[in-house]
Amino acid sequence: MTALTAMSLTDHELTRARRRFLKAGAATALALSPLGQLLAKAGGPHSGPSHPGYGRLRPVRDLTTGLPLLRLPEGFSYLSFGWAGEEMAGGAVCPDAHDGMGLVRAEGEVLTLVRNHEIVTGAGSFAPASATYDTRCAGGTVTLRFDAGAGRLLDMRPSLSGTLQNCAGGVTPWGSWLSCEEFVSDPGPVRLGGGEHTLARAHGYVFEVPAEGLSRAEPIVGMGRMRHEAATVYPRTGEVYLTEDQESGGASGFYRFIPKVRDDFLRGGRLQMLKAVGEPDLRTGQLVGRRLKVEWVEIEDPDRGFDSDGRPIGLQAQGYAGGASKFSRLEGCIAGDEVVYFVSTNGGDAACGQVWAYYPERAELVLIFEPSDPAVLDYPDNIVLSPRGGLVICQDSKGPRQHLYGLTAGGELFVFARNDVVLDGAMGFSGDYRGQEWAGCCFSPDGKWLFANVYRPGFSVAITGPWKQGLI
Repeated sequence: MTALTAMSLTDHELTRARRRFLKAGAATALALSPLGQLLAKAGGPHSGPSHPGYGRLRPVRDLTTGLPLLRLPEGFSYLSFGWAGEEMAGGAVCPDAHDGMGLVRAEGEVLTLVRNHEIVTGAGSFAPASATYDTRCAGGTVTLRFDAGAGRLLDMRPSLSGTLQNCAGGVTPWGSWLSCEEFVSDPGPVRLGGGEHTLARAHGYVFEVPAEGLSRAEPIVGMGRMRHEAATVYPRTGEVYLTEDQESGGASGFYRFIPKVRDDFLRGGRLQMLKAVGEPDLRTGQLVGRRLKVEWVEIEDPDRGFDSDGRPIGLQAQGYAGGASKFSRLEGCIAGDEVVYFVSTNGGDAACGQVWAYYPERAELVLIFEPSDPAVLDYPDNIVLSPRGGLVICQDSKGPRQHLYGLTAGGELFVFARNDVVLDGAMGFSGDYRGQEWAGCCFSPDGKWLFANVYRPGFSVAITGPWKQGLI
């Protein structure tokens, strides 16, 4: 592994570095919007990958196991770490279902990541009691420290558990992780993972996890009780933007939380749902590049997880009553300095995805990418801004192969990596995992490492190589 330039960052310097990182991604905002190169493409869906990216993919052996787990372009290498089944600090076993992840701290060459585990069972907490929300649930987060200079994992430890279906989330500017539950339930009997369980507490919340130590395991009620996906903090205002994933063919909402206190979400705030003026349903029939004016509908009761018919759409019912707009299955969400990007995993006329951009200062919403065929892009999920421009998009489709994509500053798509995991007893697993989703993509502050997760059997990778400006 190539050693990275040493970093020695105080908390203040780290905040400034994060701002520079966000600005580097946001510098592409005009090019990624109809105000830039996408204006020429307005009105039509995208018919195929349109950029060579980093070139043809080839099998590359993992520097940890020696196995060809991924396909990457020439010159790129990677190492796997944080596998399911490995022992963590304190003796607990690392769970599987590796989902959303974010980098929350950089101290010299030591990088701290927090990773979600989307467990949907009642098997019990894997974290200490003080970081456990509901003792009858087994979802949560694991905190990992990675040595960027040596290219190795230093340690991993549980930091939150007793939660359910921790799917995506997002980092805060002050160095913590927002972990989002994608399961709404009241206390009492519920069916989880094919079995009947009795929950001690209500679920469907967001929890904050610090870079050091343990989470307080206290739900941020003000961010609502719903099928949460991702969360991202808009750096200019401290507002939190949240996506919702209603999987069963229903509609989903896009939300904004305005905190009373910028860095203390437990103090409460206002929750709102996006309304595109004149467009009540954004799931289909949209034009790439068209600008939509946005208003926000107040959610009066953010803790109302169910509607009057007992369906887990209590927030939606409030929002739609005020004219809020419908999206199809919202997933990843990431904020730059001037724009918030989010994706609909199966939206669009071809039902294989949409990439949206919301501009808070102008209160405008723009569809910036919509594929016309699943062979182009199918079911985009987690996303992250690259410091070199463009977006990294994780794939979670029903297809036999899953990819990491790059979307350039000019709105051109290319394939960057492919899941090629087939195991025969290695790391305690056997089977063909090539259809398992990518998740948790995030960059080191200097941009030399791209981190991502393979959902099952469950491990993280750190990818490095000859990165190029304007790509990812």
